[in-house]
Formats: sequence, C-alpha cells, structure tokens
Amino acid sequence: MAGNATAVLGGTRILRETEQVRPKTARPRASSINCTASGQFSEDMIPTVGFNMRKITKGNVTIKVWDIGGQPRFRSMWERYCRGVNAIVYMVDAADPEKIEASRNELHNLLDKPQLAGIPVLVLGNKRDLPNALDEKGLIERMNLSAIQDREICCYSISCKEKDNIDITLQWLISHSKSGGR
Repeated sequence: MAGNATAVLGGTRILRETEQVRPKTARPRASSINCTASGQFSEDMIPTVGFNMRKITKGNVTIKVWDIGGQPRFRSMWERYCRGVNAIVYMVDAADPEKIEASRNELHNLLDKPQLAGIPVLVLGNKRDLPNALDEKGLIERMNLSAIQDREICCYSISCKEKDNIDITLQWLISHSKSGGR
C-alpha cells in the first residue's frame, strides 16, 4: 500500500505457539509488539488471550498489528485472521527447544492453507539473550523453514528484553507494508 502519506499494512498478524510460562519473563509476542511500538520492555506483560489490535507508526508508515493468542483454542482462528494480509509474523520462544517441534508443525499446517498462499512470513525467535536460545541457523533448521518454497520467508533471532534486532524486524515489516502485495 504505497503512497505519499501513510501506508497502512492491512493487518499483519503476529502469531506464536504457546510457550511455557516462565517466572519473571515477559510473553515474547506481546513484548515484541510493545517493544516495537514504544521501545519499552516490561517483565509484567500479560499473555494475549483471544486477540488484540495495535497500530505502530514509524515515520510515514502505520502498521496495523493483530496479536492473536497461541493457545490451542485460538489456533483455528489463525487462518481467518491471516487472509489478505501483507505479511504473517510467527513468534516462537527460541529458549524453549522442547516446544519447537509443535510450533514447527503449527506453522507448516497454517501455511498449507490455500487461502494463505504466497503471503510472506517472518519467523521471530525471541529470548536470544538467554544462554540456551537457538540462533537464526538453529531456528531455520529446527522449524524446517528451508522446506517452505512457495513464499518469501525470513527468520530473525531477537530479544525484546535487550531490544536486539527489533529495528531490523520493524524494517522488514515496513518494507512489506510498502510493497502492497496483498
């Protein structure tokens, strides 16, 4: 949705697989949205139940973000919220390798839906600041991202807490809002 004024990304959806609740650790998806929008990180972020919508404005671009819960009861809604979007952002807890297989299966099942064909995907592995967190190479391998051939796919290892790679994530979103691909 290119334009001289404000480009509105028609609904980037941020999704993530359910993570294990960790004491004093903010929820990665909600944290990433808050960190991207305000530059602030909070240990007290509450996990999304259902969905929330937030607009993030950077320069002359406004990105509309739908944050959809990753709990099993909300997964059936993912496809509906992802139709016709410019991009899908899929958040995983990179410091919890035990959950990666289930997260990989959920992502691949979602992307197999014909209505979502060709929509670019950004996979974010949060909590890179923790010692056991997977890096980009580990995420690509464990999430089997190289098998996804029908669309653009990008993967970053981020830390909302340390604000690592938040800017590059935002740049990716902005570039896809301007492409107006969907």
